[in-house]
Amino acid sequence: MSATSLPDTDTAASLATAMRALGEQARAAARALARASTAQKTAALLAAAAAIRAQCDQILAANARDMETARQRQLSAALLDRLALDAKRVEAMAAGIEAVAALPDPVGTVIAEWTRPNGLRIQRVRVPLGVIGIIYESRPNVTADAGALCLKSGNAVILRGGSESFHSSHAIHAALVAGLHAGGLPAAAIQMVPTANRDAVGYLLAHMQEFIDVIVPRGGKNLIARVQADARVPVIGHLEGLCHVYVHRSAEVAMATDVVLNAKMRRTGICGAAETLLIDRDCLATHWRPLADALIAAGCELRGDAELCALDSRVKPAAEADWSTEYLDAILACRVVGDIDAAIAHITRYGSGHTESIIASDAQAAEKFLHDLDSAILLHNASTQFADGGEFGMGAEIGIATGRIHARGPVGAEQLTSYKYLVHGTGQTRP
Repeated sequence: MSATSLPDTDTAASLATAMRALGEQARAAARALARASTAQKTAALLAAAAAIRAQCDQILAANARDMETARQRQLSAALLDRLALDAKRVEAMAAGIEAVAALPDPVGTVIAEWTRPNGLRIQRVRVPLGVIGIIYESRPNVTADAGALCLKSGNAVILRGGSESFHSSHAIHAALVAGLHAGGLPAAAIQMVPTANRDAVGYLLAHMQEFIDVIVPRGGKNLIARVQADARVPVIGHLEGLCHVYVHRSAEVAMATDVVLNAKMRRTGICGAAETLLIDRDCLATHWRPLADALIAAGCELRGDAELCALDSRVKPAAEADWSTEYLDAILACRVVGDIDAAIAHITRYGSGHTESIIASDAQAAEKFLHDLDSAILLHNASTQFADGGEFGMGAEIGIATGRIHARGPVGAEQLTSYKYLVHGTGQTRP
């Protein structure tokens, strides 16, 4: 279904008709995908990557339209960065699809196998979830990542990108459809809601349970909260990426400086960007100045507690709200803590369960941090910006799940599967 195939979604009836058509086509495509061979899926993915490269100029032209509209709407610098595409980012999308294609096919994998005393042989085998609905904002590259991961895992997908990335996402989607055709797979395996009508989101959440098995939201706190509140099917998602870096007193100064700078400033608008820095009081005299100098030189605004404000006049006073704010911008909340227990207590109180990092040479301190905290991703001596499916070797991801049911951490192809049991007998009957 193309972006122009829905001339009228202004009325509730026409929107319902259009959305149900998407659902019916997705359900039929899911049945076909569940039977598709690994070779078919790989061929489709490689063809999609090639199409993205071949259509780079069209994708960038579509993105230029979206960027112009976004500037007129005066979107923030962080949102503009998420929306912007260039040749390097288009190539990264194509390479990401190829990385997904190279992964082992999760469908059909035997997770566990055992034989009962009565001779029954039982297997737990991975199967697709079915039809996945993905709602996202700003980042057009999610179109490529989500489409590729759903295809790899044998799921049909209905994509609903944000209005700000409408043209970019549809240009990328066209390349994915070209890949499906090349692989002999139904074009409806990857569909986009072809309207910017906001009511489409509400319909997808509340009236598509007949067709959709799970919803994955990717975007800001308001979007994800709405999805979790309104969805009538299971949701895989997180509320926000309130990520922390804790500089322990045993941290090497140079390492701490490099990691904190990267965690905050590499890309400020992603969910793995650090938003709060915690630093041990015992190492303030040696570690604070290099950390602050590097951050400020990179253009980062520092908001600190009273102790840091008294120590460094460049630090602005932090309010209580700063400890629970996902800035997605060049702003970092900074707090002095007495020890590792105080750091863990702060993260437990204010964190969102996304990603935390400790910089420490003390192995016992690092082990305590990793053991006592329950965030989805915990790192030792590494940047929080590694909270990414590609960096985990998953090829790509469609979000970082912070819940405890089904998927947690980067959601890749394997996390988009469930399982079924296959039981093989030789004529056994139950007494």
